[in-house]
Amino acid sequence: MKYIVLLGDGMSDEPMPELGGKTPLQAARTPHMDAMARRGKIGLARTVPKGYPPGSDVANLSVFGYDPRACYTGRSPLEAASMGVELGPADVAFRVNLVNLAPTRGTLVMNDYSAGHISTAEGRELIEAIQDVMGTEEFQFYPGVGYRHLMVWRNGKSGMTVVPPHDISGQSILEHLPKGEGADRLIELMNSSQLVLNNHPQYRRRLEEGKVPANSIWLWGHGKAPRMASFREKFGLAGAVISAVDLVRGIGVCAGLDVIKVEGATGYIDTNYEGKVAAALEALEAHDYVYLHVEAPDEAGHCGNLEHKLKAIEDFDARVVGPIMAGMEKFGSYRILCTPDHPTPLRLKTHTDAPVPFILFSGETSENAGVAGYDEESARSAGLMVEDGFRLMEMMLGR
Repeated sequence: MKYIVLLGDGMSDEPMPELGGKTPLQAARTPHMDAMARRGKIGLARTVPKGYPPGSDVANLSVFGYDPRACYTGRSPLEAASMGVELGPADVAFRVNLVNLAPTRGTLVMNDYSAGHISTAEGRELIEAIQDVMGTEEFQFYPGVGYRHLMVWRNGKSGMTVVPPHDISGQSILEHLPKGEGADRLIELMNSSQLVLNNHPQYRRRLEEGKVPANSIWLWGHGKAPRMASFREKFGLAGAVISAVDLVRGIGVCAGLDVIKVEGATGYIDTNYEGKVAAALEALEAHDYVYLHVEAPDEAGHCGNLEHKLKAIEDFDARVVGPIMAGMEKFGSYRILCTPDHPTPLRLKTHTDAPVPFILFSGETSENAGVAGYDEESARSAGLMVEDGFRLMEMMLGR
């Protein structure tokens, strides 16, 4: 038996007036997911436990089959694991976003949480410059992917409150700066970064090219190293993870899964879908299980870009789900779990903790012949509600 998770990050949404009261999932052309929903099992799952932040860290842990209430310590420790950065027991990891802040009506607003979706090469150039100028034995900066990077505070503070930059797009940052013990050190670092970035040659170069330049870092998503049982210990299976983002790769590292990096995987609508599919099907020759993650719908949601979100959903269906369905036939016995991790409504430009629609499909069952297709309303009307999202993995494995 082969198992694969197809994770369309942030696909779920809300009904929109622009779509005649439909959600993007309802409006998008998704014949392959619709076919799976009609032939398989469809329902809703709560991937974010009550009281937890609706981040991709918490939600993806659930879909991997881990109860966040038992192992979640923060987002950035997972990203550190993906990047091979070791954390001591007292070290605190922070996500570093390269952002663009803009003066507006006497305040500074979060103009772009991704600095115009800066490339990985340009991001590395800036983080290396920040490390050269600001790095110390106490604070170290590590380059990641695109706008997503890492800082480690050795023997640092971890009790402060921080806000994800994608939660405050277009808002003043002054009300959302870090608060609590150690917050003053973080604010000092963010302020110092602005001097480095505004004087870096890349700043003027991106302006001349008509691109949004990075002019600050934003620190958030902090935590200490987690303790997790391996996927083999937990489920008795060998597996692999395929993703463009360090967060999901890091969960894979912590779970003892093989991390497969695909050239051209960007985390946005220009990602290498075909390369991911080929890598997943090849990985299943030697593994029992693959977790294939696509970030593009979530990024479109954060940008509030309806056109891109519809494209991301349709590309996920046509270029990932369809080819995977066809490719899995060669294995004979297989199961597919297709789901978002959380909603990313275009109206809000950030995540919510609402339950997400999922499909469990084996290619053999025909349980939902009356289901219209794959979307939030069809999943709701099916009447299946999984309150603990981490149980989806047990359901997929038939346990």
